[in-house]
Amino acid sequence: MTDKRRHSWTDIRDSIRKMILDSTYGPGDKLPRDEEFAAQFGCARSTVHRAMRDLAESGTVERRRKGGTMVRRDPVTRATLNIPITRLEVEQKGSVYQYQLIRQSVQISSQAIMANFGLHEARPMLRVEALHLADSRPYIFEDRWICLETVPEIKAVDLTRESANEWLVRHRPYSRCDLRLYARPGTESDSEVLQSKTGDALFVMERTTWIGEDPITSLRAVAHPGYQLFTQG
Repeated sequence: MTDKRRHSWTDIRDSIRKMILDSTYGPGDKLPRDEEFAAQFGCARSTVHRAMRDLAESGTVERRRKGGTMVRRDPVTRATLNIPITRLEVEQKGSVYQYQLIRQSVQISSQAIMANFGLHEARPMLRVEALHLADSRPYIFEDRWICLETVPEIKAVDLTRESANEWLVRHRPYSRCDLRLYARPGTESDSEVLQSKTGDALFVMERTTWIGEDPITSLRAVAHPGYQLFTQG
């Protein structure tokens, strides 16, 4: 192991986290200053600062201007969300994937989409409705809005050949994601698209992403009955 690797910010982060987990520093304890940790680990202060920022973002510590850094009394558990590519999800189940673009159009964002993004003014967006299939059977229907000011190049993508889901995952990394998961009874409209029965319990995912303060996409995806979401932390 080289010095560079030994002094990387991720190693410093993991070392500080270990000291918190083994109660070297307990809930509410004030941690040494970044300069002190830098001297202890033999690394640059900026390396410690980067490690501390990650610990703060994960909810392990709390950073206060002029107040230093403290171990949170009530740690916040945050999951890292990797947005799945539906094609790969289907293929990993051993099924044959297919995709159908139902319709796409440029529209001014609706009030509901503005609320999802926290926007005060409407913006031009691309609305994409599409169906993902597994073994020729409906798998997930998605109704997606993409902000054209943030992602203007989506207009040049042939969405009859490549899903917006896959293109965005590969080309538009996000810095913030809001996710809501719930079940609801299927409607007649759901039945037509998903070939399900009215009243069937359907799994719904609502997901909105940003890069910085700029909105990327807001999605409502409805899965066929029996769909299961699996994730690891």
